[in-house]
Amino acid sequence: MSRDSHKPAGRGEPAATGQPARLPLTLQSFGHKHGPAPAADLVFDARPLPNPYWQEELRPHHGLEPEIAAYVLEHPAGKRFIALHLELLHYYLQLETARANHRDAIAIAVGCTGGRHRSPAVTEALAAALRATELPLQISTRHRDIDKQ
Repeated sequence: MSRDSHKPAGRGEPAATGQPARLPLTLQSFGHKHGPAPAADLVFDARPLPNPYWQEELRPHHGLEPEIAAYVLEHPAGKRFIALHLELLHYYLQLETARANHRDAIAIAVGCTGGRHRSPAVTEALAAALRATELPLQISTRHRDIDKQ
């Protein structure tokens, strides 16, 4: 079972008067051991980040839980990973949304080994940061493998 925070809506939401259409952006977490990355315009690898799996008390939890997200994202490597990837995404998405005939949607995949801890935490952190920008995006997240062992 996957978990979706928002259902993607195909094409962008209709533009309000004088406002640009919002480009649909889906960020999806996945686990490499459960198959290849889903079709995506960009794929990020979160495997170098600290892995909660190796902490027995954290293993049964997942990256949507605050304790797991903090374990991954508050580590210096996690903070730097998010900062660097946000810089890239912001630049990439500025280019995409500025184009007169941009694509109907953009997909970004974030992978880790099992898709349960690191990639869901990173996916949600990236989505939250992008929602706080001025970019005309319609953001949704999906976690393909979060419930798999």
